[in-house]
Amino acid sequence: MSEKSIKPGMKAFLEYGPIAAFFLGYILMKDRTFSMAGQEYSGFIAATAMFIPILALSTFTLWRLTGHISKMQIVTLVLVIIFGGLSIWLNDERFFKMKPTLIYLIFAGLLGFGLLRGHSYLEAVMDQALPLQRDGWMILTKRLALFFLTLAVLNELIWRNMSTSTWVSFKTFGLPLGIFVFFMAQAKLFGKYAVEEEDSEGEAE
Repeated sequence: MSEKSIKPGMKAFLEYGPIAAFFLGYILMKDRTFSMAGQEYSGFIAATAMFIPILALSTFTLWRLTGHISKMQIVTLVLVIIFGGLSIWLNDERFFKMKPTLIYLIFAGLLGFGLLRGHSYLEAVMDQALPLQRDGWMILTKRLALFFLTLAVLNELIWRNMSTSTWVSFKTFGLPLGIFVFFMAQAKLFGKYAVEEEDSEGEAE
């Protein structure tokens, strides 16, 4: 299936809608307890159980509409199913809270492995969206690998030492905002190492 374009609003809805649904579900159910098969589940577990099928459906819909989903989205979905499923099965919210840590460690590890081999795997994924010179890609990849490691450590510190509500807010708003700020902070690098289009008119002259 060839990749097709969809409206930016729809794409954003499919990518961020499940996160917003999890946050709203948790806010509505955090003070409630649900009983099933003689077992009591917290509102957090109930929100997790709601989040998994919503994320799976949105990812599938995105694939059907565009003909493409990124490796990052695939890894995220698989880990959400595994760790979310473990949290529900064992009635232990810690598994789901550890999921972002593992995701960011995987991404940092992959980028770091590529750097050790003298390659930027980030370039292979984002080259068309962000044309940079090779030196620029290497610098950006190093920074992003360190940034992912920082997010992994930060996630561990927050879920282990703070309340569940704090962690949910961090996951819903803090992580996306952190990634946005990181890329905005790379503006100088993007300007310095941007691949300039050839001046065809100048060549013709």
